[in-house]
Amino acid sequence: MQDFLAANRANWDDRAALHADRGGKGYRVGRYIDDPAALSDVVRFDRERLGDIRGLRVVHLQCHIGTDTLSLARMGARVTGLDFSPIGIAEARRLAADAGAGVDYVVSDVADAVSALGAGRFDLVYTGIGALCWLPSIRAWADVVAGLLAPGGRLFIREAHPILWAADETIGDDVHLRYSYFERAEPLEWDDDSSYVETDRALTATKTYEWNHGIGEVVTALLDAGLAITGLVEHDSVPYDALPGQMRLREDGEYVLHARSGVMPLSYTLQAVAPGA
Repeated sequence: MQDFLAANRANWDDRAALHADRGGKGYRVGRYIDDPAALSDVVRFDRERLGDIRGLRVVHLQCHIGTDTLSLARMGARVTGLDFSPIGIAEARRLAADAGAGVDYVVSDVADAVSALGAGRFDLVYTGIGALCWLPSIRAWADVVAGLLAPGGRLFIREAHPILWAADETIGDDVHLRYSYFERAEPLEWDDDSSYVETDRALTATKTYEWNHGIGEVVTALLDAGLAITGLVEHDSVPYDALPGQMRLREDGEYVLHARSGVMPLSYTLQAVAPGA
């Protein structure tokens, strides 16, 4: 398992340096410095369901270079970002400093988040798109979430749908299922020198390992960890070009299937709460 983790960390270190490029077209990080009101497309999509988070103690797990983390802080939350990539966290800190945002950042694998941050400290645990697929055990993750939440605290997750993770992205004519919808002990192994956003060079750490987690597995893991599910919404869009050749970009930064728009879920939002005091 440590070999999988090390390979994934090397890949995300590599991606972080590219994604944080001030002149890059992918994450467009310069906009957060130029515009003090700028929010990421992901957080703008989530904002209505997130509601008023002013003053809340928020932790953003697997925060990468911190664009969503910074956006949550701009909504008035007191935010901590956590990620296993030292380069990702360094870039997140640099962006926060350049944008004048007060965000705390911690380098840690999500499995060690409770020991790294402290138990029961947060009113809101936030996890965004493209996070769960890097975790080998959804039950272990759910226990971490429960451990971080204060009594009555809330989990908010928006993630790519597991049916999308099961699709073969190399076939451009239609949606074809190829991979397991369910969690498996052995990960899918990938060897790819490209990222999911446009960058000016290829990746050098190309091998990654991923795990899918079905909706039922996610829900059951959270229930078993003592949380109560308060909402589950499936969306017909996702904020990246998940199936090249089959998707079109909407004005809100979301991608939808151009031939089969609305026929299958591409992402979902799940909310859950911890028991009260």
